[in-house]
Amino acid sequence: MSLLSFPLTSFNISPSLFFTIISTLVSAFVILFLTRKSSNSKRVNLPPGPPGWPVVGNLFQFARSGKQFYEYADDLREKYGPIYTLRMGSRTMIIISDATLAHDVLIQRGPMFATRPKENPTRTIFSSNTFTVNASVYGPVWRSLRRNMVQNMLSSTRFKEFWSLRRSAMDKLADRIKSEAGENNGLVWVLRNARFAAFCILLEMCFGIEMDEESILKMDAMMKKVLITIDPRLDDYLPILAPFYSKERRRALEVRREQVELVVGFIERRRRALRNPGTDKTATSFSYLDTLFDLKIEGRKTTPSNEELVTLCSEFLNGGTDTTGTAIEWGIAQLIANPEIQSRLYDEIKSTVGDRAVEEKDVEKMVFLQAFVKEILRKHPPTYFTLTHTVTEPTTVAGYDVPAGINVEFYLPGINEDPKIWSNPKKFDPDRFVSGKEDADITGVTGVKMMPFGVGRRICPGLSMATVHVHLMLAKMVQEFEWSAYPAGSEIDFAGKLEFTVVMMKPLRAMVKPRV
Repeated sequence: MSLLSFPLTSFNISPSLFFTIISTLVSAFVILFLTRKSSNSKRVNLPPGPPGWPVVGNLFQFARSGKQFYEYADDLREKYGPIYTLRMGSRTMIIISDATLAHDVLIQRGPMFATRPKENPTRTIFSSNTFTVNASVYGPVWRSLRRNMVQNMLSSTRFKEFWSLRRSAMDKLADRIKSEAGENNGLVWVLRNARFAAFCILLEMCFGIEMDEESILKMDAMMKKVLITIDPRLDDYLPILAPFYSKERRRALEVRREQVELVVGFIERRRRALRNPGTDKTATSFSYLDTLFDLKIEGRKTTPSNEELVTLCSEFLNGGTDTTGTAIEWGIAQLIANPEIQSRLYDEIKSTVGDRAVEEKDVEKMVFLQAFVKEILRKHPPTYFTLTHTVTEPTTVAGYDVPAGINVEFYLPGINEDPKIWSNPKKFDPDRFVSGKEDADITGVTGVKMMPFGVGRRICPGLSMATVHVHLMLAKMVQEFEWSAYPAGSEIDFAGKLEFTVVMMKPLRAMVKPRV
């Protein structure tokens, strides 16, 4: 996940540390000034952007703004246009918010923009030095890992094998909501229940063993602890300050040790189940782990180590849990704010399946449900920025230079709400996808109008799985319950904030009424 996918709005620095940091930065500026190349050197023609300070660039200007990063980026987009440069300490970023430019860069010239920039030291602790599908540079490791995930785990044939798991998870989701509502006078927390359901599905798909609730909660707590630990710090943008954050690095190493210790226990349990069939009554016939134990990596003689297995399993779990959960929360919020849409969606479900439980095969027949989910992804993408790209060699975009190693970021609301390609883009309107007047291929193959999962070579490999889970979960929740605001008659606050994904600023607590 890009550093920009996390909130970086303030820095907690003691006065003594602040003085030391400023002294260090001044020294760095002096060295930079003395070693600066002559003005005759060839200047790089980067896109326009706000003037910054020496060494820190625009970093402190952003911190002083008091805004979330996406708000700060949106303000700059209004001033500098659909492509601009932002300097955040040692990181120089070109931020793009134009569909045509995104298609040129990620589709037409995809291989050139398909690699990743160097990760910060704390994140490499948890990515086994970028041994993941999302973080690895464009090359043999990435090809091996992605090919394995797509062909051996997420192909349509393989994915269908987990249909009974998804059906069971939907039943458990409905039971959890009923139980929580019964204990709280009809009130339920939407995101918490949606995340739990998605996490349970992915856990069993990943490890091939059924876990009790205590184990599930331990795993979930560990995943959250890791995400908190890799939250960006000032030294991620100013590496010269790394010595001042040695305590935080030691803490990261300790959290990594805890993560490996916990997850390896489940990895070994799966190994035992494969070696001794029938001994673990909860073991399934297949899991993601099965594809990794003996995985051949291009250019390597060894199969993945235990730590690398932990990293790949964590990526699988994190990549599909919060993105699904937040999509459900935004979707339920829109159903509450637009009761006519909720009624229409329920009517479609009822006319399609009658009195039986909705199944994933039914989703393909539900035109309005598909339009509703696509509008959720347009209006409320899982993140406001795709994962960071960088180029394999220097090139140009829109007449500007893009040097090797520079961060290339894509700001999704600028595309998703562009009035040049969407009518009334601020309005939540699923009918735009029903009428046929507007549509969007979310893979970007036929053109870019929205890209909630990225597009091109580095498109999210779990796109199909994620959309199935969102469709099925929403259909089940609407079939089983009528959703309304709490307190009754109150308006939904659609303000968002950046965490691992874009969540509602005020977590959604809703009233539910079981359908008769």
